[in-house]
Amino acid sequence: MDGTQLGRMQFRIVQVLWDRGRASAREITDVLNESEAVAHSTVQTLLRQLEAKGAVGHDAKDRTFVFYPLLKEDKVKRTAARDLLDRIFAGDVGSLVAHLLKGERLSRAELDELHRLIDQHRKG
Repeated sequence: MDGTQLGRMQFRIVQVLWDRGRASAREITDVLNESEAVAHSTVQTLLRQLEAKGAVGHDAKDRTFVFYPLLKEDKVKRTAARDLLDRIFAGDVGSLVAHLLKGERLSRAELDELHRLIDQHRKG
């Protein structure tokens, strides 16, 4: 689906599905609870919302629903990044990159990768 907007917790749920491929609501809840407290009933509600958006689907295995992602990770990230760029930085990529470089600490490997991408962009 193009342009599907996901809330923070919806995105986290879909991330679990991208990582695992398929998971039950209980398995998703357990993974999410490793980093933050979330009620199982909340996960179930969010999964229903995600299905209504066409972001996830499910198969029934015995009496358990097993969910899987219908959205591609790179497409969701691209849409979210474009939304951020347009809404916050008026489409100015340089401003976004400058803001991130000023406000975040980058490792040597991250800086090397940025240099490589910039060089590649110059040539391309």
